[in-house]
Amino acid sequence: MPASPGSGRYFVRVDLPNTPSVEARVEAVAQTQLSTELAKGEARVRTVEHLLAALVARGIDRARIEIDGPEVPLLDGSAKAWIDAIDEVGLADSESLAFAPIDAPVWVRDGDAFVAAVPSDELRFSYGIDFKALPIGNQWYSWSPHREDFGEQIAPARTFGLAEDVDRLRADGLIRGGSLENALVCDLDRWLNPPLRFANEPVRHKILDLVGDLSLLGTIPVAHFIAYKASHRLHVQLTQRLRERGLSQV
Repeated sequence: MPASPGSGRYFVRVDLPNTPSVEARVEAVAQTQLSTELAKGEARVRTVEHLLAALVARGIDRARIEIDGPEVPLLDGSAKAWIDAIDEVGLADSESLAFAPIDAPVWVRDGDAFVAAVPSDELRFSYGIDFKALPIGNQWYSWSPHREDFGEQIAPARTFGLAEDVDRLRADGLIRGGSLENALVCDLDRWLNPPLRFANEPVRHKILDLVGDLSLLGTIPVAHFIAYKASHRLHVQLTQRLRERGLSQV
């Protein structure tokens, strides 16, 4: 829903007494296992990254997001439905946002996994993944919103996973709403639910996740974001580092 100027993007748990809200800001991140979860008091909302990526990609700096449960619908596992809905209803004019420039690299790492922001003249995202499963393997992709539309090249990419992990995650109480309808799933040799929307759909989805997590700054600063084998945890850690350096919405 539309929101008042200066209110930013925030979730409202309409199913809870007094309809508590939680801001879509990095300060509200509660956990990052498999997805990003926000919390403030009793209000918790998880799997926020796909919707938030669609909003920031379309330049929506403020929105009231009413939700009647603790998790954003996964839909088909991508951000395509959100982008299509936003494009259908159109946007109101908003004031432009200013950012302090990135003048030095910022990064976080865990072993050989890392995510970094380096100075750049244009906003760009480059991502690499490396899986033992042959259908995924090693993939790299670089995307700039100034050259390719988010709705065409990133939003349709679905979340993905390995069949061997499904039973374990469900036993831990996770992905109970997951199915072959809202995620790409493979074993070590083949995809269980082809066809893919892109030959490198998994790594494009990782860019989608990164955009959504970085949106917790308010808007995304101009930089070249480079990631390899990263996770929501590392995405959020980088976002926190950028926030500490004053690189958040002003």
